[in-house]
Parts: sequence; structure tokens; C-alpha cells
Amino acid sequence: MPGKSHSAYRCTECGASQPKWAGRCDACGEWNTLVEEVVARTAKGRGGAGARGHGGPAPVRLGDIAADAAPRWKTGLAEFDYVLGGGIVPGSVVLVGGEPGIGKSTLLLQVAARLEAAGVPTLYASGEESPEQVRLRAERLEEDTDGVPVLAETVLERIIEQAGVIGARVVVVDSIQTAYTDALEGAPGNVGQVRECAARLMRFAKEAGPAVLLVGHVTKGGGIAGPKTLEHIVDTVLYFEGENTLDHRILRATKNRFGGVDEIGVFAMTAAGLVPVANPSEAFLAARHAGISGSAVTALMEGTRPLLVEIQALASKAGFGTPQRVSAGLDHRRLSVLLAVLERRARLPLAELDVFVNVVGGMKLTEPSSDLAVAAALISSVRDRALPPEALFLGEIGLGGEIRAVSAADRRLAEAARLGFRRAFVGSRTSLRGGAAPGLELVRLEHLEELAHRLAA
Repeated sequence: MPGKSHSAYRCTECGASQPKWAGRCDACGEWNTLVEEVVARTAKGRGGAGARGHGGPAPVRLGDIAADAAPRWKTGLAEFDYVLGGGIVPGSVVLVGGEPGIGKSTLLLQVAARLEAAGVPTLYASGEESPEQVRLRAERLEEDTDGVPVLAETVLERIIEQAGVIGARVVVVDSIQTAYTDALEGAPGNVGQVRECAARLMRFAKEAGPAVLLVGHVTKGGGIAGPKTLEHIVDTVLYFEGENTLDHRILRATKNRFGGVDEIGVFAMTAAGLVPVANPSEAFLAARHAGISGSAVTALMEGTRPLLVEIQALASKAGFGTPQRVSAGLDHRRLSVLLAVLERRARLPLAELDVFVNVVGGMKLTEPSSDLAVAAALISSVRDRALPPEALFLGEIGLGGEIRAVSAADRRLAEAARLGFRRAFVGSRTSLRGGAAPGLELVRLEHLEELAHRLAA
């Protein structure tokens, strides 16, 4: 019989608990992050040590465990398997977050269909749609979804029970914010319910062996709704990114206990569902037009994968007193720094010009290796002179105008050479382990002035 309940206030950022509400969290210092949760004091049924008594498992030496004791399950969606590190690990918990309508449910329904077809029993538990509504969404997919068991349920205990009845090895919960447990008071989606449901699903996965895939909604700030501890509980956190107006979707791993972090997978949204993009660099450069000023190409490192993207810049005479500085995919503070360096060190007249910078395909530049490409695109736009179509720009720009080397340059340049690029503008100190890629000419630059001079030649 459940005991008495009490209220606590938990921080959605750090997960710290406080006995009473305050405007500021004492642990992390964030404001307006404390939310009330009702905690039920139960002696049994929580799945903890008290429920198991002293009959827990004995320690096992790692050397006694076979290396292939838990082989991964391949889904057949190459990009999804790549981001996970080679497939789904049995007993793992994967959280997939993203904006509404981005394709989270579609992706996991395709995964469930492919696993079921491969002989891996699955269960798709939907708390937001009825089985009939899931069927309507499944009809447009290329995958054969007829064999996927669908359960319209929000009570966590029933989901776990039905997963055991059918012997599911992969359980999809869509979404974690709609699930709730009877052992805890409060509406589905509140901090306590989300954390408790995730913790119980984690224990279920570790003890019973199935993999659990969770769908998570995001907040206005882009983080997954619920307590921050939700991301600490699960094994893998994947973010589904992309604009609803664009065809491409990017699946990014921000946490992965069984694979690399910051790996990305690229999908194309089609009428028949999500299709993995085998060559993301070629896809992002497919619509690029040669002979247009303000367009430059750089190479990013997304985890261990080099990715070529196009950067577009447009500089035009300001129509008002204060020039605009607008960027999409590039931090506006970084753009302000590059504009100041270009005006001071390369003597580029930008003070009275509106500047617009866009990263094609919805990508976001988070590393300074793209500085040289942004500068080249701006120089090209101001002079209204197109850059060489087969040229790549790779380097970080310092405040003194110096061009610095970047990491993993050999892999970036090899990807550029594979796609037909013939010239690469890089920092003078760029080191390559195996030498330059075949057919790729390296143009080493010391200073930003050299870049401006070479592009004018």
C-alpha cells in the first residue's frame, strides 16, 4: 500500500531538489527552473534495492564476459546505425528529441518495422496516437509495417507488462512525456513523472534485456522537455534537427555510451518516409551554382565524418543608417569578429554595407575551421567576383589576421578530393600525415592579406 506523499521542488537544469520553492536554484544558480513534483513514499514496487532484498546479482569479472555477448541489432537504416555506433545495443535506452513534426515518430516507426522484419520482436507504444492513427501514418512508408505490434497506452506498468507478454526485444515509447506511473502522483509530463518513468524503463532494460527507444519533446530553448537528469539517465541522446521547409534532416548524437559523440546521420524527408543519405557532402553541394560571387566551400568534422558544406555571403549597400549583420547557421558574434578582422587586416570596406551570411542545408558552424571560407565568401561578394568552383577553404582566422591550421585536415582534404575539388586554401602550418590527397593542390597562407591578394589575381 502506498505511503504518504510529499512535495519537493526540483531544478529542471541540474536536477537538484529543494524543500521549498525559490526563484533561483541554489545548486546551479539558474533562475526560474524549480518546479514542484509530488513524491510518493513507497516501500515496495519501486524496483530498487528494497524490492530485491539481498538476493541481487553477484559481481562478474569483465574478463569472464565474452566480447560478443551483446551483439548489436542492425536496423538497416545505415545513417541511424552509424550514429548509434553500429546498431542498437541490447539493454540500452536511447532518447530521440526534436521539434514537433521533424520526423521522430516516423523514424522510430521505420526502425520498428525493419527490426520486426529482421526477426527482432518489437513493441511500439504510442501515448499520443491511437492504433488507427499510427496505421494512417504507416501507410505512406516504404517499409512493411503490418507486423509491428502497436499499443495505445500511457500507463508505464502496462507497457512493461505487454512488452514481456509478447517477448519484445525493442520497445519504442512515443513519447516519454505522455507516460506516467501509478506509483507517483502528478500529471504525465511533469518533472517527477518523466524522471521516474525514465528510471523505471532504464531498470527494465538493464534487467530484462530489451532496448528501449524513447521519443522526447523539446522546449522553446531547444532542450529536451523534463528534468536535465533525463539525459543523464539514458545511455544515448539523439537530436533530430532540420527545418520543416527543407528536405534534409540531421540526426546528431550528443551523448553515446556505446559509440562516438557528435556523430551525425543525414536523412532526406520524402513522401515515403525518411531515406538515409549515403553521401551527405554531395547532397549539400548538389544545388551549388558555379560562377556566382559570395559562395565558398569548407569542410567540417561531425564526429569522425568529414562533411563539405557551402557558405554563402552577400554584402550590399546599407539602405538605412545602421548596417545589418544577419547570419543563419553561424554565430552572430563570430561573424562580427570576422568582419572586424577583414576590415582592419584585409582593408575590406564593410562599415557601410549590409552583410548576410548563410550556411546552406540548415547546417550550423560550431568550429573555427570555417573562418577562412566565410572570409573568402565575403571578399568574393564585396568584389562581386566568383571564387574558383573547385576550391576549398579551410582555416581559422586570428584577431591579427593570421591563418591557423585546423585538426583532422587530412581527412577533410581527402573528402574534398573525392568530390572533385582540385585546390585547397589552408593555413601555412597545416600538417598532413600522409601528404596531400592525390590531385589536390595546397595553397598555404600565412595571413588574411595573402588570401585577398590571391583571390584578386
